[in-house]
Amino acid sequence: MASFYSIISAVLLFSATLLVSTTRVEGRAFFVFGDSLVDSGNNNYLATTARADAPPYGIDSPSHRATGRFSNGLNIPDLISQSIGASEPPLPYLSPALYGPRLLVGANFASAGVGILNDTGVQFVNIIRIGQQLQYFQQYQQRISGLIGPAETQRLVNQALVLITLGGNDFVNNYYLVPFSARSRQFALPDYVPYLISEYQKILLRLYELGARRVLVTGTGPLGCVPAELAQRGRNGQCAPDLQQASQLFNPQLTQMILGLNAQLGDNVFIAANTQLTHYNFITNPQDFGFVTSKVACCGQGPYNGLGLCTALSNLCPNRDIYAFWDPFHPSERANRLIVSQIFTGSVEYMNPMNLSTIMALDSRT
Repeated sequence: MASFYSIISAVLLFSATLLVSTTRVEGRAFFVFGDSLVDSGNNNYLATTARADAPPYGIDSPSHRATGRFSNGLNIPDLISQSIGASEPPLPYLSPALYGPRLLVGANFASAGVGILNDTGVQFVNIIRIGQQLQYFQQYQQRISGLIGPAETQRLVNQALVLITLGGNDFVNNYYLVPFSARSRQFALPDYVPYLISEYQKILLRLYELGARRVLVTGTGPLGCVPAELAQRGRNGQCAPDLQQASQLFNPQLTQMILGLNAQLGDNVFIAANTQLTHYNFITNPQDFGFVTSKVACCGQGPYNGLGLCTALSNLCPNRDIYAFWDPFHPSERANRLIVSQIFTGSVEYMNPMNLSTIMALDSRT
């Protein structure tokens, strides 16, 4: 009887090893950190108002159901996953389906509403702040180490692609959230931005300590030009000047910090993605990119469809492909495709020091 169980155990071990090996060769792991621009559904599992788990979100997704993505369809991590040849996009870390061999694909730790600072998004109450996202990344590594061992876990993490998107909420849902906010009384804007950058640098260094070696860091979009800000702060359809100033200060300083970190580390670990410029191209010249408007959201209500939430009762455009913005804050799937196209092939003006296709070519040689 003992020998029978020994044989069964050996067969199960061989099957598990074969399954892990098969999954591993399908593509490099992909890890995602940040806010609603890249959240693929973690907030579905939290008691928070920052959710996208009801129609019409997801109307153009493969399932035509709301998945927790703040999009009519695919979001930026989905499209990057396609670009790098992944078998599937990484699942939300809180998803019960993320276990076993699916852990080898990576994980999405992002949570709508978060920022660089812990006091950003306090009105959403229960969200996964960036420190907790990094703790979950540690926990992930412990979980997968039990599956493939410590050495293979380190290799998987070191060779993975990482995406992090933070910063917008530190202005929209903190500094400018209410008149005379605590942060606006503490800092003048030209002092607040360097403070954010210094805090962001700590986050990026922690990612490096946790094993990340290829990290795409997206800047903010033109914050004052989203439909929500046109409706609430803009005048006569013009971008809100205070939020535009914020993004114009933040993004160049973010790039300089990233290049400085790379020099300090002696390697191009961090890649600055100038998503502000990509957004601004189709915001200023929407027709050149096949959009009828970059001012009015597809889903919403009020001026520019920029007030409140996108719900089943909101105005909803019939053709999402001709709108740059899906809801008052978030790009449509088609706009996301333009952003990812620049991430993959953009010049140094868009991707500094290199684009994702160059990264893929370099890393395939090692």
